[in-house]
Amino acid sequence: MTDAAPDLRVEEPPQATPRDPEVAVTGLETRARRGPRPAGWFARFVRLVVPPVVLFVVLVLLVELLVVAADLPPFVLASPSAIWAQLMQYAPQVLAATIATGLNALIGLLIGAVLGALLAIAASSIRAIDGMLAPVVAAVAVVPIVALAPVLYTMFGSTSEVARILIASLAAFVPVFLNTLRGLRQVRPVHRDLMRAYAASSRQQTMFVTIPSALPHFFTGLRIASSLAVISALVAEYFGGPREGLGSAITTAAASSAYARAWAFVIGAILLGLAFFALTSVIERIASRHR
Repeated sequence: MTDAAPDLRVEEPPQATPRDPEVAVTGLETRARRGPRPAGWFARFVRLVVPPVVLFVVLVLLVELLVVAADLPPFVLASPSAIWAQLMQYAPQVLAATIATGLNALIGLLIGAVLGALLAIAASSIRAIDGMLAPVVAAVAVVPIVALAPVLYTMFGSTSEVARILIASLAAFVPVFLNTLRGLRQVRPVHRDLMRAYAASSRQQTMFVTIPSALPHFFTGLRIASSLAVISALVAEYFGGPREGLGSAITTAAASSAYARAWAFVIGAILLGLAFFALTSVIERIASRHR
């Protein structure tokens, strides 16, 4: 018996799927060939906005059910429906008070942010200034508004907004200064060495390397400062001054046993804080886009 001859057939490789000439050259496929992109701006908006809104609605319904079921008195917890009714009834007053407090907080935020950034640049450049500012910033950080507000009202008068602006400025100064200083000190040595190799001056190194590297830390401090400026301006209104802001309106409504109205002004303060946080986030995104 003879052995069977081995199979010497060569299998042909599978033929590649024909591709578009442009794709073969560039290696990129068009969006139409890949299909529509599922996650656009609307999808991102829904993903970011819908969950907190749904959570807020659920919490409001739960609080309404709790107040009705437990028959809680208004001085313990006002019902969301009563708060909403007062908010609609006193909407012009809430808006005016929010603008008054927001203006003081905005001016204070600008002053504190600019002063904090400039002093942080000086402290990072000159060691003597850093040593002098360290105890001052530590002292400013622990000054209570309760103790500072009456003193400033005595200095500048009970009809002036200067005391509230100064308190908001001090509250905004500390986080901006500390975060900016930290960012200025975290510049990579290789970047400084590269600028020295190009014979860049100290001013050029600061403008083109140090400050751009510190921007993320600066905006982190600015976001924190935006909330602290609103809180400080609001709390300072509890201790005197013109009766135009949210703090004065809250204390007046609570003293008159109009607790739902007081909560309506609290909602105005919450919206003001969210507006400040959103504004600083938008500014950060714009500045980061042009870096």
